[in-house]
Amino acid sequence: MSLIDRFLDRAIRRGQLTVTFPGGRTRTYGTPDPELGDVAIRFTDGRALRQLLADPSLGAAEAFMDGRLVIERGDIRDFLNLATANNRWEEGRGTLDASTLRRGIDSVRFRIDRINMARRSKRNVAHHYDLSDRLYDLFLDVDRQYSCAYFTDPSVPLEQAQLDKKAHIAAKLAIQPGMKVLDIGCGWGGMALYLHQMTGAEVCGITLSEEQLKVARRRAEMAGVDDKVRFELIDYRHLTGQFDRIVSVGMFEHVGPAHYRTFFRQCHRLLAPDGVMLLHTIGRAGGPGVTDAFTAKYIFPGGYIPALSEIARGHEGLRMFLTDVEVLRLHYAHTLAHWYDRVVAAKDAIIDLYDERFYRIWTYYLAGCEVSFRHGGLVNYQLQYARDRHALPITRDYMMETEDRLRAQPARPYPVSAAQTTV
Repeated sequence: MSLIDRFLDRAIRRGQLTVTFPGGRTRTYGTPDPELGDVAIRFTDGRALRQLLADPSLGAAEAFMDGRLVIERGDIRDFLNLATANNRWEEGRGTLDASTLRRGIDSVRFRIDRINMARRSKRNVAHHYDLSDRLYDLFLDVDRQYSCAYFTDPSVPLEQAQLDKKAHIAAKLAIQPGMKVLDIGCGWGGMALYLHQMTGAEVCGITLSEEQLKVARRRAEMAGVDDKVRFELIDYRHLTGQFDRIVSVGMFEHVGPAHYRTFFRQCHRLLAPDGVMLLHTIGRAGGPGVTDAFTAKYIFPGGYIPALSEIARGHEGLRMFLTDVEVLRLHYAHTLAHWYDRVVAAKDAIIDLYDERFYRIWTYYLAGCEVSFRHGGLVNYQLQYARDRHALPITRDYMMETEDRLRAQPARPYPVSAAQTTV
């Protein structure tokens, strides 16, 4: 039995994967399972097989991107779902782990990349977030929320789930009218605008993306609230002032472990003595690791998903109370499923914007992330901090009461693109 046969026999047990190899040999692995279906793929050359064996994640990604791994039945999400459902994080099988040599190389690369100096941070952010606005409009919600939504039920539409996410976070912040709020990593401004609209707070959003900054400022100006909601192009390490509340959604993944202490120390410095902070980040369900080679190379250079233990080491000793911890398990899987479906529906438009290879990269990225939350070791953490033990009520009831009230209030949409100005 060949090495690839032994690998696939171990990797695929439930559901069926039919593989056509270079030269025409065909074999089916696994057993029928209606939940996982029947997927068929074809390798066009031997190099794709060697890459897959050395590093299943990066090897499959690059072979798919280059057209050397062809999906003949199902799609890339079906293929990745089948593979990861057979290797769930809870089971600890590690069948899809890279080879020992590959892991060693990745570890060295990660140690170099993790030194995420300020000058590299801006470049890394631009690599991903300064892509065409049109691309993001094709798959995100109308507020262009590019982070995990909050699904009160899996059947909830994406637009509502993103609104509910903002209400969920706003409730935890316990904002009062007139408070000063800092949004670290404000994206296109949706969270900052929502917080001002729903609570009356004055909000400062900061970003390292020049393209996001332009959009956020334009939105505030069009809404006539730019005197209350302002946006700045600045690294969090260089910001001065003091704020009653700090929120950061989907930015901590770009900080880098070497700078967690710096991040929390700066947040402590910026937070008022009775202030409250909410950190929303993708996290590892297990211990520290390394960024997978595909994500580091093609999607988020310099990015790293932290373990909860690493976050804790970042804030320990700074005299901040960790007042609430919530683990969102499947919410990002549901979010990514919506994004993936929208990207597939917009295939022709995305190819027109870029090319077929970019489309394949993007679908692999979204599908791979979805199955990582559905079967792998990724979750979302929402961590609430306070500098003073009396800053918040001593039970969580206020969160639910405020969230219910916010969700009952209709939020006015702020246009992101010119096409939305009549919304």
